[in-house]
Amino acid sequence: MKTVYDFTVKDRQGSDVSLSEYRGKVLLIVNTATSCGFTPHYEPLEEMYRDMKDRGFEILDFPCNQFANQAPGSDEEIHEFCTLKFGTEFPQFKKIDVNGETADPLFAWLAAEKPFEGFGKGLKLAALKKFSDMNNKQFGEKAYIKWNFTKFLIDREGRVVARFEPTADMKEVRDAVVAAL
Repeated sequence: MKTVYDFTVKDRQGSDVSLSEYRGKVLLIVNTATSCGFTPHYEPLEEMYRDMKDRGFEILDFPCNQFANQAPGSDEEIHEFCTLKFGTEFPQFKKIDVNGETADPLFAWLAAEKPFEGFGKGLKLAALKKFSDMNNKQFGEKAYIKWNFTKFLIDREGRVVARFEPTADMKEVRDAVVAAL
């Protein structure tokens, strides 16, 4: 059975990083953007990271510009924004695609393990779904991720145990991380 440890990704400098380096840790893998309405999620993410990194928790941040061009900067510009505005300390990787023919294999696998089940209910969520559907039409069946700040929780054995859409309450995400630890 495949696990997250079977994947290799690129760090901000373009060097290969085997995710097996995170073996035995609880991971939260997130596709992010610096100019999105969900960008403030960096704050509770960093708080979770600081509170729980000593217990074997890591957040792996993958910037992506496929959603309305909301992460237009270079890898270094994105990193500088995140560290200066939100004080982020968790690992940030090279900007990637999460959808389409050029989708990073990690995100295609994550989405296959925990497919999209919807954004929830309400007017804001309906509006996001409409915008997401329009944006992701270009990717067809390979629209694995629906919007920025989709989060995947990985247990200590490297299995995907939960998927949180950007509309999920961050307290719910935190509670799931605590339970996984």
